[in-house]
Amino acid sequence: MTLPVLTQSFVLHFGEMGSRWGFNRTVGQIYALLFLSAEPLNADHLVEQLGFSRSNVSMGLKELQGWNLVRLVHKANDRRDHFATPADIWTILRTLVEERKKREVDPTLSVLRELAMQTPAAPAEQHAQARMADMLMLIETLTRWYDDVKRMDDKRLIKLLSLGAKVQRVLEFKDKITGKSKTITEPAGLAANEG
Repeated sequence: MTLPVLTQSFVLHFGEMGSRWGFNRTVGQIYALLFLSAEPLNADHLVEQLGFSRSNVSMGLKELQGWNLVRLVHKANDRRDHFATPADIWTILRTLVEERKKREVDPTLSVLRELAMQTPAAPAEQHAQARMADMLMLIETLTRWYDDVKRMDDKRLIKLLSLGAKVQRVLEFKDKITGKSKTITEPAGLAANEG
């Protein structure tokens, strides 16, 4: 690896973390180097700077393109493909969340919805189906919240995130003004587990 010390530290760490986020080490390091680069890089630069084989770099770039985390950039008088990450960190975050939702959350929702429509054959299956219904309600609630949040512009999203627990005080204040508290149906197991 032929990188400056700060860059190398970040790239190595990102490779390590990439494996925990569902990418292999190589893909994580390729992404990290592209993220830090002031200019789009071609595969030859990545091979040279990271010390990976050309085929590993090509496969890593294809995977990152499949996740919509890098874009292809053409440079004048250079026939090689160059790659870059979006400049805006919030665009990267939104893309990553959306791609993970498509790959992980949406298939789970489909299975849970299908299982919720089936008729349980035994009491044990009734209990299992009730637990699955709790999970379905939770994931659907989070998905609706995510769908609302993803339509926010970055400035509003940053304000929302910076509110933290203050959101609860706003909701409590609203309840005092209106004189009512909106009741949310809790999953069956949630109330039983509080104590």
